[in-house]
Amino acid sequence: MGINHVYGGPDDLPPSLPIFPLAKALLLPRGQLPLNIFEPRYMAMVDDALKGNRLVGMIQPNPEAKKSEALFQVGCVGRITQLAETGDGRYLLTLTGVARFKIIEEIDALTPYRQARVDYAPFSIDFSPRAGEEMVDRDGLLRTLRSFAESNELQLDWDSINEAPNEALVNALAMMSPFGPREKQALLEATDLKGRADVLVAITEIELARGKNAENTLQ
Repeated sequence: MGINHVYGGPDDLPPSLPIFPLAKALLLPRGQLPLNIFEPRYMAMVDDALKGNRLVGMIQPNPEAKKSEALFQVGCVGRITQLAETGDGRYLLTLTGVARFKIIEEIDALTPYRQARVDYAPFSIDFSPRAGEEMVDRDGLLRTLRSFAESNELQLDWDSINEAPNEALVNALAMMSPFGPREKQALLEATDLKGRADVLVAITEIELARGKNAENTLQ
């Protein structure tokens, strides 16, 4: 199941989406997010999406909100581009990110999963692949990544990293980053690619500093 639909702008996307709340799950435009679907309500969501436009809105629960069901207001819509049935009542699927959205309001739907009316207009830049790549401080990003990898004894495929275009590199690193919901949300809501790279570097440097402080405390 390949991606065979081109979205040129906000008007090409539906005004409402099924919503899949998942903490620490970050989807970005043109990024790919693998998901293991097993809850009945989300199995139903996937079934319904496959009957229609194959679009699902990924968004994080807001852990700081008073209501347990509260969500952050910005998410990213993805299209189901790969799907496999496991034979034991699960779906293994891949979402390919299309564009970010802001929730306008939740819909009082009859479906077992949540739905919302959304607005894509604030994120029109998402429809332009590789927009702003030339503004990214690639050298600074790679220096920080190397420091983080060395500090955490991570083995990375540097050949692939060095060959990746800036958009793919920044978004892949952001999506794979081991940070918490607030940090993930900051990466999602960054205005543009340069902003996302800058946020990623800043968060990573904070984590590196915390690690050094913890080491000094133990000595």
